Amino acid sequence: MKQLSDDDILSMLDEQLNFDNDSIRKQVRAELKLSRRILPEKESIPNHKTLDLHQHTEEQAWQEIMELAQSGTRNATIITGASGILHNKFPQWASESILSPYISSYSPINNGSFCVKFKKSSH
Repeated sequence: MKQLSDDDILSMLDEQLNFDNDSIRKQVRAELKLSRRILPEKESIPNHKTLDLHQHTEEQAWQEIMELAQSGTRNATIITGASGILHNKFPQWASESILSPYISSYSPINNGSFCVKFKKSSH
């Protein structure tokens, strides 16, 4: 039996693998559905989120509320806790800060939570 040299192997590969073959390229494109434009999947934005701010500093709470407001979520339950600075700060932020343009309405649910409706985002 003849031992194959590197040249023999390369010669066989050149004969078998012809990457310029139009019919193979068209078949691969068809199987991969490359004739259609594949659009990126839209990021799913939840309609409602719950944000629990227990154990958050004022700065952490502010950051998370702003991220939520800019996320595209339309409704949220924001839990501030019944006592403490966040329970008092949230109504101020919602009505008198750069957060207010994102909020269409908010109301207390109970002594430690707020129901918030955000305006539709423009992105």
